[in-house]
Amino acid sequence: MSDDTSKMAPGLIKAFAPAEEEEGDGRRRRRKSTAEESIAALRNWTPKTRLGREVMAGRIVTYDAALASGLPIREVEIVDALIPNLEDEVIKVNMIQRMTDSGRRVRFNVMACVGNKDGYVGLAMAKGKEVATAIRKSLVAAKLNLIQVQRGNGSWESSVGPGTSVPFKVVGQAGSTRVTLMSAPAGKGLVIGETGKRVLELAGITDVLSRTKGQTRTTINYAAATFNALAEVNRTRVTETQRANLYIVKGRMLE
Repeated sequence: MSDDTSKMAPGLIKAFAPAEEEEGDGRRRRRKSTAEESIAALRNWTPKTRLGREVMAGRIVTYDAALASGLPIREVEIVDALIPNLEDEVIKVNMIQRMTDSGRRVRFNVMACVGNKDGYVGLAMAKGKEVATAIRKSLVAAKLNLIQVQRGNGSWESSVGPGTSVPFKVVGQAGSTRVTLMSAPAGKGLVIGETGKRVLELAGITDVLSRTKGQTRTTINYAAATFNALAEVNRTRVTETQRANLYIVKGRMLE
């Protein structure tokens, strides 16, 4: 590994930085967080894809550059290297029981959400025989399903300048649940249900108005509909004039 850390991805810089010595006070060591485990895994990472080798070589150091390359992101270590400050949250854990000839079979269905609270969010589901395994698989799937979030200032009540809301009204649907997100002025807060609020917070949106329809008590569909609404913003065609008028920013806003 080269000593020139200016040409390395942020996660790789953390992974290969000198480890801080822990105080030997005899206390019980705490369990490593998911972020710490991801950084530790980067130390033993051997890229298997072309994009992974580009990231390891320091030719791609941002997630935007990785998307612009057009290469598929198939290794979770790529996301950990380019966006090391991702936070995660388990949205729902369902226990599924099934009777078989050999007895009762129990499996777990987990939905997890990841985001850096600054323009990137991912949502996915996974199944496993154990809760810990299912959570780990759902977090990996959510990182590989990461999208850029477009934020803007589309409310007539807002003053001139960048906003932290959706730029225009969008609708997301999952099953029978439909979530409509509308622009809100700064300081309004997240006027949405608790499940949708958790997804929007990880995406970096702090002000939004919403309207819901259908079975909103279904937590999984509610979260998926909110995520689909954010993805719908990226599919909407916007001219450069509209982008300037709505102060639309894609991806990171904070440095």
